Amino acid sequence: MPPNPDTPRATVREVGLRDGLQSIATIVSTARKIEWLDAAHAAGLREVEVGSFVPVRLLPQLADTAEVLAHALTLPGLMPSVLVPNLKGAERAIACGAPWMIVPLSASHAHSLANLRKTPDEVVADVARMRAARDAAGSRTRIEGGVGTAFGCTIQGEVPEAEVLRLLQALIDAGADRVSLADTVGYADPAGVQRLFEKARALVGEHLAGAHFHDTRGLGLANCYAAWQTGVRRFDACLAGIGGCPHAPGASGNVTTEDLAFMLERMGAATGLNVPALLALRRRVEGWLAGETLHGTLWRAGLPRLAAA
Repeated sequence: MPPNPDTPRATVREVGLRDGLQSIATIVSTARKIEWLDAAHAAGLREVEVGSFVPVRLLPQLADTAEVLAHALTLPGLMPSVLVPNLKGAERAIACGAPWMIVPLSASHAHSLANLRKTPDEVVADVARMRAARDAAGSRTRIEGGVGTAFGCTIQGEVPEAEVLRLLQALIDAGADRVSLADTVGYADPAGVQRLFEKARALVGEHLAGAHFHDTRGLGLANCYAAWQTGVRRFDACLAGIGGCPHAPGASGNVTTEDLAFMLERMGAATGLNVPALLALRRRVEGWLAGETLHGTLWRAGLPRLAAA
């Protein structure tokens, strides 16, 4: 049967291989990462953040990003992305043929200095240099500016909406192909999410490409739904809900991939994801991350009988 053209589509970008692994002590081998990637692809995931081009001394968990990316590029239909914190990282992403590079920018001045040792506007200037380097190389790598701490910051406290919106526009003006909003520390609530995403959509239109929420205080899925109501159709999530930020105390726990996929499917959205396969992958990953704290609820309760059937 052909797909119903009226069925809304949603994309889940798996970020466990970067955001998840960078936040835990366990170092997963390259072979295991590739096994994870293959199983995620088999379960229907078509966007995966596979690592980050940062100094090995800072994040030894991600030292093999180039190798994992090279394998990701062999998987049919997969759109891998990498995080790059500076021009040097961007140059590596371009050289390795990454389809997308994600540049993190904190709307919180204090968090930006703690995380990147740069002000938000210095990161915007970096994006302009990355765009120039990309264009000079004739590369097809595209740039996503991810505005984090968009709903508040554990270091600074309140982050004004006007500053978040200013930085979204500044990233577009600097040459980013698209932008996204992230609740880095789990401060967002559904009403605030709907308000900020509506303002962001009005400002940058279709350049607004996605949402990244943490479930730190149990509102992750509710915030995803609030963003969905404003027209967002791409969401970051992490298998088993691992992840966080080393410079944002208490910000553990991304939205769980399997829980989000289940919610979207129950809402009638077409995700292309096989939820039982995601649960099976979670069980494998749990074995590789012995002793680490994992999150999520679907794995405990299981699929409803009708859904399982």
